[in-house]
Amino acid sequence: MKRHVTRLLPLVAALALAGCASVPRNTANSCAIFAQRDGLWTDWRGDAQRASAESGVPVSVLMATIQAESNFDAHARPPRRWFLGFIPVGRISSAYGFAQALDGTWTEYQTRTGRYGDRRNNFADAIRFIGWYHAESARRLGIAKDDAYRLYLAYHSGHVGYEKGVWRGRAEALRGAKRAQDMARRYAAQLRQCRG
Repeated sequence: MKRHVTRLLPLVAALALAGCASVPRNTANSCAIFAQRDGLWTDWRGDAQRASAESGVPVSVLMATIQAESNFDAHARPPRRWFLGFIPVGRISSAYGFAQALDGTWTEYQTRTGRYGDRRNNFADAIRFIGWYHAESARRLGIAKDDAYRLYLAYHSGHVGYEKGVWRGRAEALRGAKRAQDMARRYAAQLRQCRG
């Protein structure tokens, strides 16, 4: 019997980890996301609350940024570019993970915060990064920490790009900002109902 249990442990562990890595079933409902991701190995609600307390950015805004960027896919990446229609030649950017953080921005975050072990495909690390970035946007650009629309524009365009207004000509940035704003409002209303 003991031998059979020992053989099953790796399978059980793999299934548990695969469940944690999958996208939540209902990403339009913050209560459902937290209910699905608060358990033995994960505590997304606690992770979000800690990131909010650390950065001063509401949980609803942090979660809306992730929803707009990756829809809670830990391994999200931008599409590939193709040569002659069938030879892969890389991706349009180095964005990766929940936060879709670029390699350079993630390295800057790690250097400035000392969080060298943080990973973009780890929810706690990614939401902490988003809080840090939004707090920097508030400090540097004067954007209110609850202004999901403008925080998203600064997130998508970068601080220098936001200052230059490059987002004005980018329909993708404007759509993402509207989506983040709408989701932040929805998440905030939901979170008032499902606290505790």
